Formats: sequence, structure tokens, C-alpha cells
Amino acid sequence: MDRVVSNATPLIYLARANQLSLIQGMVKQVFIPEAVYREVVIEGKRLGEKDAYRVERAIKQGWIIVQGIKIIYPVEITIHPGEAEVISMAKEKGIETVLIDDAKARAASEMAGLRPVGTLWLILKAVKNHLLNFDQFLSTLEDIVQSGFYLKEEVYLKVVRKARELSDPQITQIKK
Repeated sequence: MDRVVSNATPLIYLARANQLSLIQGMVKQVFIPEAVYREVVIEGKRLGEKDAYRVERAIKQGWIIVQGIKIIYPVEITIHPGEAEVISMAKEKGIETVLIDDAKARAASEMAGLRPVGTLWLILKAVKNHLLNFDQFLSTLEDIVQSGFYLKEEVYLKVVRKARELSDPQITQIKK
């Protein structure tokens, strides 16, 4: 994946789990609109959140790029202003993939012709790309859940099974 536009939640939770570098390892350029910057960095620093400083460091390193948008792309679902800016920026820049977790925002992204992927997709992709082994995946998942990432039990179990399958080639062979 060359470029994505990211919403706040994936950045916050990956930074809290000290795994923000996973995005850097899989995506060449990460764009965030100004509303996401304000939510993650400005508000996060005001609240004393460590993740805000980690995201700010990535911005200073140049692999997360903050930019303004020209217009808000109209969506038919009521979503957070930052999510609306993510969709708008992706449409403006011709970027197909948005990193977004909220279900309503994902639906709005799909309606706008975009491909939404979330935090769980990203850490599963890291397992598939051998950036995380199964134990590291479990630790990352535990860290994001313990820091407030909401996950239904059945989704948690499904994602753990998928990570196990991706990390163990023998399981994949048995299923075939």
C-alpha cells in the first residue's frame, strides 16, 4: 500500500501499544487532515497522553503528513468531523484506502467509493507480512484493548484465530 489517509483512532491505539511503526512498515505515506491532528496531538498533549507525543514524533520524522482539505465531501451519514475530513482528503488526493475504525464512518467511506481498513486489519496484516509474530500480535491486541479499544468478544476471538492461522503455515495447510 503506497498511501492512506488515517483517522485518529488507529493512530491513538497503535501509539498507545507502542506499535505506530507498524503503519510505517506497511505504508509509504500516511496523510492526516488537520482535524485529526488537533484531536490526536493537540488535544492528546493537553490531556498528557503519551500517544500524542509518539504521533507528533512521526509527523516530525515526515512519514505522517498533516494537510488541510479544500472542501468537505458530502456524506449521507452523520459522522465525526475528523472522519468527514478523512473521507474528504482521500477523495481530494485520489487515495483509495482510509484507516478508520468507527462503523458508521466505515460505511460512509464505502458509500464514497473508498476502501476502509481498521486497526485490527492493520495488525493482522503485520502478522501476515511477518512484522509481528503471534505472541507480539497478542501483546499488541491486549495493549490496545486495555487502553480502551472497544472490541466485541466474538470479534476478539475471530481476530485471534485469524492471527494464529496467519502466523502458523501448518494451520493454513490443514485448512486447504
